[in-house]
Amino acid sequence: MIPLSLLIMSLLLSCGGGILCLLLKRREGDIRLGGSGVGIAAALAGLGAGLTAIGAGQPAVLDAAGPYPFAHFVLRLDPLAGLMIAVISLLSLVAWIYGFAYVREYAGRGVGAMGFFMNAFIASMMLVVAADNAFWFLIFFEMMSLASYFLVIFDQDDEAVGAGFLYFLVAHGGSVLIMAAFFLMANQAGGFDFAAFRAHPLPAPLDSVAFLLAFIGFGAKAGMIPLHVWLPRAHPAAPSHASALMSGVMIKIGVFGIVKVGIDLLAASAGPAMLGWGLLVLAFGAVSSVLGVVYALAEHDIKKLLAYHSVENIGIILLGVGTGMIGMALHQPVLAVLGLMAGLYHLLNHAVFKGLLFLGAGSVIFRMHSKDMEEMGGLARNMPWTALSFLVGALAISAIPPLNGFVSEWYTYQALFAAALDGTPLVAFAAPIAAVLLALTGALAVMCFVKAYGIMFAGAPRSHHAEEAREAPAAMVAGMAVLAVACVALGLLAPLVAPVMGRIAAATIGAAPVTLAVGATLLPGDAQQATLSTPLIAILLIAMAFLPIGLKAAFAAKRGGDRKAAAPWAAGYLPDHHMPATAGSFAQPIRMFFAPLYTLRRAIAGRWTGIALGFERVVTLARRTEPLADRSVIAPIVGVVDAGGKRLQAIQGGDFRIYCLYIVAALIALLALAV
Repeated sequence: MIPLSLLIMSLLLSCGGGILCLLLKRREGDIRLGGSGVGIAAALAGLGAGLTAIGAGQPAVLDAAGPYPFAHFVLRLDPLAGLMIAVISLLSLVAWIYGFAYVREYAGRGVGAMGFFMNAFIASMMLVVAADNAFWFLIFFEMMSLASYFLVIFDQDDEAVGAGFLYFLVAHGGSVLIMAAFFLMANQAGGFDFAAFRAHPLPAPLDSVAFLLAFIGFGAKAGMIPLHVWLPRAHPAAPSHASALMSGVMIKIGVFGIVKVGIDLLAASAGPAMLGWGLLVLAFGAVSSVLGVVYALAEHDIKKLLAYHSVENIGIILLGVGTGMIGMALHQPVLAVLGLMAGLYHLLNHAVFKGLLFLGAGSVIFRMHSKDMEEMGGLARNMPWTALSFLVGALAISAIPPLNGFVSEWYTYQALFAAALDGTPLVAFAAPIAAVLLALTGALAVMCFVKAYGIMFAGAPRSHHAEEAREAPAAMVAGMAVLAVACVALGLLAPLVAPVMGRIAAATIGAAPVTLAVGATLLPGDAQQATLSTPLIAILLIAMAFLPIGLKAAFAAKRGGDRKAAAPWAAGYLPDHHMPATAGSFAQPIRMFFAPLYTLRRAIAGRWTGIALGFERVVTLARRTEPLADRSVIAPIVGVVDAGGKRLQAIQGGDFRIYCLYIVAALIALLALAV
């Protein structure tokens, strides 16, 4: 019960921290110190809960009566939930350290409210992954969506409010689908406990209907294509440390939900349908990975670029999850464990390097007061620690060895190759295509981050702010440093991390553990298979990268005497500071090559805009042409509604802080009932 005790301690600290932020709302210095301190303590307790749950032999379960007779309050910490809580806690720990200095940017704009919603957001995410009852799962899922919604609209400008409204619609549309899936399972099980769902399989084809509903609902939260429309708008609108949590952790709740429903709750009832589910997840993962990075390449807003890369990496995670489901359907436990382990490993890695990149972007925005990469340039001179941290994150997300992104993508390739060799003809056709698309994704990701790092940190400054920029405060640098070290450690220590991730995957599937590492050598799933030494691959690839430098140094003496210095060729013009490569020019070849995809995106966006305008026209026309007879019928109803609305206007005064208090009261009441 140690994991549950630590989890409850973390939740209580988060609740106390949120209340403290509200009580000290007029003393922002105390909020920064006290709120960050309590948040760090809560994160450390949560990290302990997650790590002990991963190492525990049996799940820790808390079953209480709760306030509702139809829904027991059940928390269950198994290895999968422990992994999610550990990831949430790690990112929240770094976010609180970083936020100690970063929230100065919001001085006088409601830092207390921001602290409250951050605490509510973190606590609700932990409760979602620990809940073992459908009713409470949905309650906490809604709390998570609402808390993150208020973080998205915190700036209260038109873009933030619009992004928040879109996120609100998509999130709650997904919640309705998840609710429908749970109701189908609850009707069969006769209760809302997940244990009852596991014990009472759904008959075909209801099992596939439930999975599809859950897959679409959780996929909307994960941001997979085509349900990603909210993500590139909501993540840039939120404060940077909140963006790190949303991109690094919150969208993984969607992946967690897909695994929870498809592999855990419906595993007993899936049967032959599991193969179709796995292929569906694999297909959506492949498409999301490629389109996410293609759309990222066209962006000049650094936070939108990173948001699209979240879509890409969700696709890579789904490739592993889909392969694991295919292995389960084919009764190949090694393939199932290897695939799911690859997805979970990339889930952890993406949380670390994407959190690092969002914090690095936040540090640049903190000094530049702009998200446009075209206004940056040369920042490595004035912000060396931020530049180094961002570089580590860029190399990790590009899967460059020996960093963590390379290891999880290597395992994903191994899982896809194994599926192609040992699967059915349909799987043997789909898996190689997915592997090719993953390779294309990796190549485009490298190009995208060469562009991002080069335009932001290299070259000459492109604006006055870039010339005058200075290093971020120490607390922000410390937060980035923690994640940069984690990127290196999760790569170099892969022989230690991979077996742990394999045990989590095996426990989730209910299979025997699989050998994934022997000493310093990583195995592609089984000791009997041909093995590749990841350290050797890393050394060779790094040597290849430095080969041109070595050749240049070897021949420098011979060419030194003939070297001439001259101005670069600039098509007959004198070179000046307006001529360096821009973000737009760098991505122009890719934009030309993938022009049909960009055209399709613009067409879809225009179609949705046209639908909205058409709806407004229909409403306006209906009001103008309404028959007098109908008006006489509905006039009394309109009068009653109008009178009631005027009385209710007392609670709608237009003050955003009052609205925050309403949601605060609701969240406190729900948290009090839960905890």
